Amino acid sequence: MRRTIIEIDQTKCDGCGQCITACHEGALALIGGKAQLVKDTFCDGLGACIGECPRGALTIVERDAQEFDEAAVVAARRTTALPVTQPTIPVHSCPGSAMHSFQTARPAPTTLDQPAASSLGHWPVQLMLVPPQAPFLQGADLLVCADCVPFAVPDFHARYLNGRAVVVGCPKLDNLAHYAQKLAAIVQQAQPSRLTVARMEVPCCRGIAQAAIQAALGSNRSFPVEEHVIGIHGGIKREAVR
Repeated sequence: MRRTIIEIDQTKCDGCGQCITACHEGALALIGGKAQLVKDTFCDGLGACIGECPRGALTIVERDAQEFDEAAVVAARRTTALPVTQPTIPVHSCPGSAMHSFQTARPAPTTLDQPAASSLGHWPVQLMLVPPQAPFLQGADLLVCADCVPFAVPDFHARYLNGRAVVVGCPKLDNLAHYAQKLAAIVQQAQPSRLTVARMEVPCCRGIAQAAIQAALGSNRSFPVEEHVIGIHGGIKREAVR
């Protein structure tokens, strides 16, 4: 049948993933670093994702396409949705992902002979591995951090990590929809006392910040939320969300 449906200009798409979280039907996915339409039958053609694209890569077109199948969308959600109350990989499936909490000292000035101490207070740190019920998350001052941030902030341990629980991830390489689901569960179950999001200034890094901030704003609790944008050439822009 001929109907309206989403179209993505691959030359404009930078893979930020914002359209994916805006599509409630799961019609879009990051494939090869670009947003793509998964199935015609998953797209309702309403274009809720268009306003989320900072590059103007999405448009609504009229073409021959299979009819939107709401039942198929619901069925796909049931079979592909990842549980938010459990980590995607069992926490004790291997020694490297077993949970640990430990005391750390504030980093001292680094020298070649006497390196600074780590401020990391728990393990694991990957968002895909950390369960919402992890003991170190409960009531924590929580840092949601994009993978690249520690490489751009020379004093990352002292500035961001000391005294905080941390989860890290890359919204471009991982499942952004699952990030949003997992962060919402963490906010609901762990009830952090504060949330700081640290991301890079590049567009594809916005996804993890949006997922974390929406999780906080969507909760029924009030606590401080900040977004810190890190420049690839240095500099930190802070913004209090609430």
